[in-house]
Parts: sequence; C-alpha cells; structure tokens
Amino acid sequence: MHEIITLQLGQRANHLATHFWNLQESYFTYNGEEESPVDHDIHFRPGVGADGTETFTPRTVIYDLKGAFGTLRKYNALYELTEDATLGQGLWDGKEVIQRQTPISQSDYQKNLDAGMPAPQLTTETVRYWSDYNRLFYHPRSIVQLNDYELNSKIMPFEDWSVGEDLFSDLDKEHDLLDRDVRPFAEECDQLRAIQLFTGSDDAWGGFSARYVDRLRDEFGKKSIWIWAIEGGSKVPRQTQLKRDMNKARTIYSISPQSSLYTPIIDPPSHIPGKVYFDPQSEWQTTALISSAMESITLPTRLRQFHDFESSLAGDDGTHKIFELQSSVVTDDGTNPPLKESLTESKTSGQGIVKPQAEFELDFTYDGQGSNNSHIFNQLQVWRGTKPDQDESVLQEDIGLSRKQRYYNSAPMLQSYHAPLAFPILDSYPSHMFPGAKQKKINVLAALTASSRTAERIKRLEIVAERVISVDERETLVNGLGEIRESYETGWMSDSDFDDE
Repeated sequence: MHEIITLQLGQRANHLATHFWNLQESYFTYNGEEESPVDHDIHFRPGVGADGTETFTPRTVIYDLKGAFGTLRKYNALYELTEDATLGQGLWDGKEVIQRQTPISQSDYQKNLDAGMPAPQLTTETVRYWSDYNRLFYHPRSIVQLNDYELNSKIMPFEDWSVGEDLFSDLDKEHDLLDRDVRPFAEECDQLRAIQLFTGSDDAWGGFSARYVDRLRDEFGKKSIWIWAIEGGSKVPRQTQLKRDMNKARTIYSISPQSSLYTPIIDPPSHIPGKVYFDPQSEWQTTALISSAMESITLPTRLRQFHDFESSLAGDDGTHKIFELQSSVVTDDGTNPPLKESLTESKTSGQGIVKPQAEFELDFTYDGQGSNNSHIFNQLQVWRGTKPDQDESVLQEDIGLSRKQRYYNSAPMLQSYHAPLAFPILDSYPSHMFPGAKQKKINVLAALTASSRTAERIKRLEIVAERVISVDERETLVNGLGEIRESYETGWMSDSDFDDE
C-alpha cells in the first residue's frame, strides 16, 4: 500500500480540501456494486469507533482558527464521548455560574445528512463555513483548533507572514506538532509515499506552513511533498495587495525549494469562460471550481491502474518544482476542435515527439499576464471521462525511449494519462457552475505545467520586495528569489531569439 497524508492549513485551504474529501467519499461503492477504480486505502485509514464498530476516516490533519470550524465537532457520532452528567464540585463548595457562547445552528444540509434524507440545494447564503457542506466523519485526531487567533478578528488579524511563523514556533515548542499530529497517522502507513498540503500563501498561513514544511522535510527526508498554495485573486486596496505580495514572495522562497511540487492557485481565477458560472465572492463556489482541476490532475495517484504516479506528478526533469494548474471542460461530441486536436497530438508519434497543450479555458495560477511565447519545460496532462482515440497499448509505449527522444530534440517533457472516471457534480457542489453537465458529470482535461511564465511572476515579486521589504531581510529574499527565477529562464531560447540572430 502507498499511503498519502494530507495537511489542511486555514479557511481557504479547508474549503478546497472539503470539496476534495467529498469527491473521495463519492467514489465508494457498496454491496452489489462494481468495485470502485479508486483505491480508498491511499487516503483513508481504518479504525474502531467508540462503540466498537469499524470506521474508515480520512488520513488528514485539519488546522484552523478559533470559530472557523462551524458546527463540526472534534468528537462526532463515530467517536462520541460519554460524560458523567453528575460531576462533583471538587474543592469548590460555592455556587457555579456557567457561561456559554451562543451555539452555531446546524445547517439544513447537515441536518438532512444526519437524518438520512435527501440534501437540500446549497446556496451562497446557506453556506457559512466549510463544515456546512462536509459529507464525512473525521477522526478526533484530525481536528486541531488554534485558539491563539480567532477567525476574521479585527483586533488580531491573522495576516502577516511572520505572525504565522511565530505561532508555529510557539506551538511546536509546547507540543511538538509533528510528533503529536502527524506521526500517529504516519505510523499507521505501510509505505508512506507522499504528504499533501493545502495552505494559504499570501497571509499568516504561509509563514505557518513554511516552518511546518521545514519540519516535514527534516523528518521524512526524500518523501514527496505536494503543496497547493492558495492566494487571493480578488481586488483589494494597494497597501493590502503589497502585503499579500510580500507574503507570497516569502512563501515561494521558503517552501518551493523544499517541496516536490509547488502549485500557486489564484482564488478566484481572473479569466473565466462563458460556459462556467460562479459567485467570485463565495469561497464555497470558487474552491469548488478549483477542485475540478486539482482533484482531476491528482486522480491517477488514487487509481488502481497506475503505479508510482507521484514521480510523474512531481515532474520529469527534477529541476522545476513550481507548476501552473490549468484545466478545460471537454465534451464527447467533438465540439471542442482545439482540444480534440490536442488529444490526438498527445499520442506518441513515430518520432516520439508530443506537443504539450498551451491554451486552456481555466488558468488557476496566472492572471493572464506574461508573454505569449513562453517556453514549456514540462507538462503533465490528465484526461478524465473522455475516450482515447487510440488503443491504450499504443498510448503506453516505451516512456523511457520517448523521454530520450524529447531530450535530444530539446522538446518539452510531457506525460499524458487517461482516466475513464468523469468528474461528478455532487449535491455539495454548486449546481449551476457547469450548465452543460450531463447526468451530473463533466469531462475534464487538467494539466500541471512548468514554464518560463514562472520567471516573469517571480521577477515581479522581486521588484516589489526590493521596494518594500526591510533592509535586514531584503538581500536574502531577493537573492533567493533570483536563484529560483533563473532556473525558469535559462537553457532555452524563444523563436524570436533565433530570428534576431
């Protein structure tokens, strides 16, 4: 077995992860049904509930601030604790005055789930917390509330990168977070192959996750670490945007060199095709859209038919670790000519040269800025729900030979996978997001791409850092970003460069 442990850090990360876990729950099959193509043991762990019954819960650790969990309890119906209602007063003989906060009312969606009734349709108004549309039970060890800060606090906002860094250091000194929260899940694994981490990157969670990744790398050595770094995409005042840019710069500098895969994700993306509808002010809806790409690109890591896929997810060349997340909705009737043509191109040709996909309907990493002639170093494609044009045996030709041919021809690295499992539109998902969905399913082309656009992005962060960052940190940060940027702009020449010569 090759297990994956997940860490979820912060409100936005937990919204995205909740969609991810709801999708994993939907792949379960029960008595009399055909076996699921998804190997659930990769992300779920067996256990025993409070009443002795067997349980199957996500192998995840969920961190969030005080007041961010909504109605989600640490001890749920599977692990309910029985307490003595007639506790003694101990050494105190006086009267007790118990003060309780006003409890958060449970959403109608959760009430119906608990009662085994059909779930009502969710709306932006009815979703207050990520737990309002959560469909799973978690192990009590998975729930970690950080009481030092409160959600959306105006007095002590959780925004500055250094605040998250200090919070991790304080908590780690007191509890040893890795030993307390991660090790119990790791010791249950037969062969841990990767750690997946959802986090915010442009607020204090960036600093918290940076120090967490330091500890993970020290503890787990060469294990794959995948980072899904979420940043705000909505327009904010200039001063707030500068603070966010500095937080992003520090996060990329601190985390990307230590990760196997670092994927910046803009929430929400700035350019949306006309056939996709969502409310950009609703984190429930924006992260639902992101999940259609993020869950699709990682799907082969959970399918029984693929083995050692984590090496593909981390990239072929081993040099570029920062990837762009992109996707397109694909139809079965051939109404997407460019995508259909690309599907044909993604098959191995006689010379072993395969062209990567350059244009996608949704780009979750960049806001449309950057040169149009950017160079692609490496791309991973996952086609789900579509039927391949050729037999699978043709698609799985000698990958080693194909890589050598690409190298000698200075062609981009490319791996393309096909998964027949379409993306399901669940009742916890915005129902109107993809109007063209048939039978509550859509076909998706998702991709992770390492390209020279990353150099342009980092260069912009360098320029801002030189103006804003304090002197004692400026040189280290700017030089560090410069070293990362150079690996995305050297070793290739654009067509225009050759023309100039």
